[in-house]
Amino acid sequence: MRRRDFITLLGGAAAWPLAARAQQSTMPVIGFLHTGSPEVTPNLVAGFRQGLSEAGFIDGRNVTIEFRWAHNDSSRLPELAADLVRQRVNVIATPNGDQAAFAVKAATTAIPIVFSSTGDPVKNGLLASYNRPGGNLTGVTSLLQELGAKRLGLLHELLPGATRFAVLVQEGNPLNERVITDLRAAASSLGFQIEVLSAGTNRDIDMAFATLPQKRADALLTAPSPLFGARRLQLTTLAARHAMPVMYHDRLFTESGGLMSYGTSLADIYRQVGVYTGRVLRGEKPADLPVLQPTKLELVINLQAARTIGIEVPATLLAAADEVIE
Repeated sequence: MRRRDFITLLGGAAAWPLAARAQQSTMPVIGFLHTGSPEVTPNLVAGFRQGLSEAGFIDGRNVTIEFRWAHNDSSRLPELAADLVRQRVNVIATPNGDQAAFAVKAATTAIPIVFSSTGDPVKNGLLASYNRPGGNLTGVTSLLQELGAKRLGLLHELLPGATRFAVLVQEGNPLNERVITDLRAAASSLGFQIEVLSAGTNRDIDMAFATLPQKRADALLTAPSPLFGARRLQLTTLAARHAMPVMYHDRLFTESGGLMSYGTSLADIYRQVGVYTGRVLRGEKPADLPVLQPTKLELVINLQAARTIGIEVPATLLAAADEVIE
């Protein structure tokens, strides 16, 4: 090789890392803010990535994702949101509930935000309208708190003789009022009784299960909660230990050994958030993107859990299930 060719080749090789860095610096950046922890949500993050890919974006190829996790400490959300704003990301996704969305909303009016709301985003003041959100926010509602009556009905179909039910809520969760109101209305119309139990710590969860015999509860329902999502193995273990039929709000509990769950497919919610995030990156304005409704509800039954606590699941309920775990 001639000396001149060698020098030209060497100069080109030295420029490659610079070119790669330049390409990386012009790549759009998504801020991803989550109340929980990465180790308990891998399938949900996969749903978000799937939605992004449907919109034409793949992490590491033509977009970068900056993850921020609060590890179930919601007091950290404002700090994490402010950090993403300082990073000047192109859009911020908050796919797991209102607390993270409100934290980001307080931190910026300029950066687009795509959220998932477990409540009513108009009533709770997150945005102005479902059809034309206005401002810098849009997203998806998950209906988690509106499905209590349906869950109660399914639980009664499983246990036709049950009349006394308990609901476990996370202490201080802003969704509690709506969940409890809906459940009490549904129970009253059916002639059932509802006992409300609250838990703010792991020890509180243990104590709540210990009090169920005193309350003479025939079965238990769990309300949507970041704490319960992080402690689902504790909840399913306690349910088996106390032989307590429990209806959960998320299939992840049933996959972890819980008896039965009915609710929105969270993986699909994350996918929808990913699609909208991609559309915003392509230039669409959140103000013009109507808030989406969930597209997939699922009933999941775990037959092994039923056998463990001595319950026979009616054939009609098994036929209605979207998935039966053997």
